[in-house]
Amino acid sequence: MKKLLSEAADRAARYVTEIGNRRVAPLPEDVRRLEALGGPLPLLPSDPAAVLALLDDIGSPATVATAGGRYFGFVIGGALPAALAANWLAGAWDQNTSLRVMSPVTAKMEEIVMSWMLDLLALPSGSGVGFVTGTTMANFSCLAAARTALLKQAGWNVEEDGLFGAPPIRVMVGEEVHISVLKALSLLGLGRSRLTRIPVDSQGRMRPEALPPLDDRTVVCLQAGNVNTGAFDPAGEICARAHEAGAWVHVDGAFGLWAAVSPRYAPLLNGAGEADSWAIDCHKWLNVPYDSGIAVVREPQHLRTAMTLSAAYLPASEFREPSRYSPEGSRRARSVELWAAIRSLGRSGLREMIERNCRAAQVFAGNLRKAGFTILNDVVLNQVLVSFGTPEETRRIIAEIQSDGTCWCGGTQWQGHTAMRISVSCWATTDEDVERSVEAIVRIANAVKAAGQSHQECH
Repeated sequence: MKKLLSEAADRAARYVTEIGNRRVAPLPEDVRRLEALGGPLPLLPSDPAAVLALLDDIGSPATVATAGGRYFGFVIGGALPAALAANWLAGAWDQNTSLRVMSPVTAKMEEIVMSWMLDLLALPSGSGVGFVTGTTMANFSCLAAARTALLKQAGWNVEEDGLFGAPPIRVMVGEEVHISVLKALSLLGLGRSRLTRIPVDSQGRMRPEALPPLDDRTVVCLQAGNVNTGAFDPAGEICARAHEAGAWVHVDGAFGLWAAVSPRYAPLLNGAGEADSWAIDCHKWLNVPYDSGIAVVREPQHLRTAMTLSAAYLPASEFREPSRYSPEGSRRARSVELWAAIRSLGRSGLREMIERNCRAAQVFAGNLRKAGFTILNDVVLNQVLVSFGTPEETRRIIAEIQSDGTCWCGGTQWQGHTAMRISVSCWATTDEDVERSVEAIVRIANAVKAAGQSHQECH
C-alpha cells in the first residue's frame, strides 16, 4: 500500500507541476486513446500498480487543464495546494461524514468551517449550514427549507403529507435565472413552467419595480453574480419588499457571494445578507477540489426539518449531526479541504485571490477592447463577455481558440448576442497567463477575420 500511494503521489505531483506548460484542451488523439481504458470486463484481478499506470498514462493526457491558470470556462476554479493535499489525506481517512459517532473529526471540522464561512461571507451567525456537492444541491436544500417553512406557516406538513393537495407556492425568478435553480425547483416538485419570470435590465439584474404583489407563500430567487455578466440583483430593495409581505428570499450566490471577502467588491452584495437562504459553490472561487457546495439557511430548523433523517438505529445526540442538514446520508468529508483552504489562505489571502482574479478580468476586457473587439457587459467582477463581430465569426473564433490550446473560453448566448465568455476564478492564474491568453485570442481572432475577408473578396 505504501509503495502504491507513493507512486500515486509522484504521478499526481508530476501532473500538477507540468500543467502550466501543457495545452488546456486535450488533443483529439489523446481523447481517442481513452478507448484503451475499456474493452471486455476483466475476468481476473490486475496489479494495482498497473491499474494506476494505465489510468495515468491514458487518462491524464485526456484531461482538460481546469486546474491550471489559463482555463476560463464555466467559472471553474483550480485546487489550492493545501486543499488538494487535505483531500488526499481525507481520502486515506475514508470517513463517512453522516453522524458524529462515525467521524468526530469531520463533524467538528464542519462546525469550524461553518463559523468561518458565515464570518467570511457576512451571513448571519447561527444559520443552519449543509455541506453538499455544489450549487445545484445547495439551491435544492435551501428551496426545500423554504418550501417547508412556507407550507408549515399555511398549516401543511410537506415532509409527511407531500405536495398532493398542498397550498400552492409561487416562485419568482429573474429572466436570467441560472439553470441550477430551475433544476432544483423541478426536483422539489415546484415546476419550471409555473414560475413567474421577472424582467431584467441590460446587465441581467432583476428589476424590482417589475415584481408583482408578494405574499407569505412566495419565494423570490435572487442572483449574486450573473453567470454571464457577473451582475448582482438589487437584494436590499427586494428583500425589504418581500419580507414586508412575509415572502422568502433565496440568493443563488454560487461564485458572487465570495465578493463579500473584499471591501472593494462587497458593496455589490448590499442587502444580500437580509435574505433567508443562500447557495454557495466552494469548488469555484474557494478553489477546493470537486465537489463542494454550501447551503445556508437563516433559521436552522427549516433546513433540519426539510432534511429529516430518522431511524431506530440512528443515535440521538445533543450535538449537530451532519446528515440532518443535507440531502445525503453517507457522504465524503468535504469539510476537510474546506478547512485547509481557508486555514492556508486566511482572510487576507482569500481577499487577494478574489481581487487578483477580478483585476485579470479587467485586463482581459481592456486589452480586447483595445484590439477592436466589443465588450458586451459592465465588468463588475470576474466575468467578461466579448463579441468578435457576427455570430458566425464569434463562434468560429471560439472554436479556434479552444482548438489552439493556449487557453479555453466558452461560448454563450446573452440578450440576443453571440459571445465568448471569460471567467477568471483560479488561484493559479498569473499575469503571464493573462498576457499569453490575450495574445492568443487576438492572434486567432484576427486570423479568422482576415481569412473570412479574403474568402469574401475571392467571391
